[in-house]
Amino acid sequence: MATPKKITAWSWLRRLLLLAVPAFWCGLNHFGALDDLENQTLKLRYHFRGELEAPVKVMYVDIDTRAIQEIGERPWSRGDFARVAEALLEVGKARAVGFDFVFSDFGASKMVAREELKKQNLEFAKVIYRHPEIVLAAQYTHGEAFAQEGQRDFPFLRKGFTHPEKNDVPELPQDPLMGPTYGAVGLIDVDYEFGGDEVPRWVPLFAKTMNPTYYHLALKLMMVELGLDDSAVRLSDETLDLVRPDGSTAVSIPLQERQLVEINWFSRWNNNALNPRWSLADVLLYQRELADPKPEVRAAAQDFFRGFEDAIILVGPVDQLLQDLAPTPFDGSPVPKVGLHGNLIKTIASGRFLRHLPEAAAVAVTFLLTLAVAGLAISGGVSSFRYKIFGLVLLAAFVAYAFILFKNHDLVLPLALPVGSVFTASFGAIGWQLLEEEKQKGRIKGMFGTYVSPQLVEIMVESGKEPQLGGHEAEITSYFSDIESFSAIAEKLPPSQLVALMNEYFTAYTDIVLAQGGLLDKYIGDMVVAMFGGLVPLEDHALRACVATQLVQRRLGELREKWRAEGDKWPELVWRMQTRIGLNSGLATVGNMGSSARFNYTMMGDNVNLASRMESAAKSYGVYTMAAEPTKLACERHGGDRVVFRRLDVIVVKGRTQPIPIYEIVGLKEDVTAPTRECIGLFEQGLTRYFAQDWDAAGALFRCSEQLEPNQAGPWPTSGINPSLVMLSRCGRMRAQPPGPSWDGVYVMKVK
Repeated sequence: MATPKKITAWSWLRRLLLLAVPAFWCGLNHFGALDDLENQTLKLRYHFRGELEAPVKVMYVDIDTRAIQEIGERPWSRGDFARVAEALLEVGKARAVGFDFVFSDFGASKMVAREELKKQNLEFAKVIYRHPEIVLAAQYTHGEAFAQEGQRDFPFLRKGFTHPEKNDVPELPQDPLMGPTYGAVGLIDVDYEFGGDEVPRWVPLFAKTMNPTYYHLALKLMMVELGLDDSAVRLSDETLDLVRPDGSTAVSIPLQERQLVEINWFSRWNNNALNPRWSLADVLLYQRELADPKPEVRAAAQDFFRGFEDAIILVGPVDQLLQDLAPTPFDGSPVPKVGLHGNLIKTIASGRFLRHLPEAAAVAVTFLLTLAVAGLAISGGVSSFRYKIFGLVLLAAFVAYAFILFKNHDLVLPLALPVGSVFTASFGAIGWQLLEEEKQKGRIKGMFGTYVSPQLVEIMVESGKEPQLGGHEAEITSYFSDIESFSAIAEKLPPSQLVALMNEYFTAYTDIVLAQGGLLDKYIGDMVVAMFGGLVPLEDHALRACVATQLVQRRLGELREKWRAEGDKWPELVWRMQTRIGLNSGLATVGNMGSSARFNYTMMGDNVNLASRMESAAKSYGVYTMAAEPTKLACERHGGDRVVFRRLDVIVVKGRTQPIPIYEIVGLKEDVTAPTRECIGLFEQGLTRYFAQDWDAAGALFRCSEQLEPNQAGPWPTSGINPSLVMLSRCGRMRAQPPGPSWDGVYVMKVK
């Protein structure tokens, strides 16, 4: 039986030094460095607790893709919203309707007539006047109003905005949607800075201005639910109370920083049982059917609206293109932020407010737990596992207790702070023991370093993990190419000959891409996908990609001559084979992607998709190398005039909404002939006149440039088009049907 070691003065000093560890962690916590970790532990507690039902009926009317198609350009049809709100309240007998977006006067489309907008606003205003149960949104965050009116700062009390007469007012609904005696508004702002991360957790319940005090949308809707108005609000530094006329308290909301409340999330967004949702398009359809001459149709519409009885309804944007999204503790991927208002309503109605330990109590818990577990970890020496296991059991019991308290009592015990302190102190103490009691035994790294890369050994030994899925964001140039009329070539050749042809083509192609620093992503049939940058950062990735395209085109020309010289071995289609290349530069996600069993190092993202669109769109202009503007600008920034570009157009590719200038990569500086440069100059002049709507002058210039085009019209090498012919044809159409003074010159592609 081993003799227990005597606890010396040095051992006691070591125990006292452990106190520095929890003190350090408490300092990190005080300055907010542990907020993200704590929020992650809170997410785990939500999943452990599970989803909850609420004592209030909250439903959602979604402004989704179908709804946007129905209500048209911004500003969205206020007449439609008027009819929807009226039907929900009068036919559906809903308790209240809240709108999670500001009916702003900014950002109006020029396609919407101002007179029509005024008419719709007046129609909506009449409905709002009749129904005080409607609550419109107001907001301090910056949008179009910021650009036109300047910044609006939210008056957070913790930031010193304690003088209401000096505070900004939020952006309010457009006149006449609210007036001196009608039109309730609620704030939709979120405080992301206070103890937060990407999840919107903390909400300011009010904003004091000179006149009036603005309350949060969820609070205003709860006032409607309870039959109270602003006069029912009683404020103190600790609580916001809603007081009934008889003096009793209907709701008492605990405040943090005298103004904030934490949302208690009740469920996943897509839990339709707990979050009933309907598209605005469906609600509009049933609203119209209320006036249908057929009784059975009217009856079905009335049945639909009865489903909203006694509900608080939130109307908000959910389409991903509207970008009003954020993750929640239940939803890792961003979901519509209108859901946070619904969860705050449920929090207030249920009284299930989250409570946190005071900082002093959290410090005390951290010190006690750290000393207890770390003391057990160093008891009995390194080889004694009994005390260490008991220490782990004690720590696990504390964590389990924290989860149970959250589930049953909505109490949030700190976890990141004490657990981080415990582990740091315990491992530090054990490490100290290892230095005292054992000699260095590990020479594995040095031994393996003789045979393989020391860096690789370090990763293998330290991580002990297999390659994992995951990626990171990087600035790259995406590269897509495709052989023109490949199907026709494949049809002419037997399989063995086709394989030989493609192997020769891919070998030459890949050698050039790799020589320029590119990374081959994949082959898809005859398509080559590559990236420049990503795996290894390259400042001049765009220049390298552009140069690679022209070296590929040059090498393909040499291969065509070789194949022609081989006589009858190849059909004429092979002699004339062309490849189209598309480029785009920008941020993309790169890394190991796929399944846990099989994955590739690849790229994805909107900028990658745009590069693919450049390759396919090149066919419409009769060119073989096309790049989006970010690639041209990045190339010229690092390569000067080494690569010659020709501006082609400004387009919106299929699947996107933002216009992008596009360019042909004509060639490398040393390869571009004088006639081609003259063609580029004439074409540029023609574009200038085209965008100025001078169709005759533009057409004349395009006729001149067409005579100098490197790719002349005909069956070879293009399908009867080149950029000059494309623009000449478009001038003819514009001359016949002028687009009008509001035309911005953007051409919308109809095909991918």
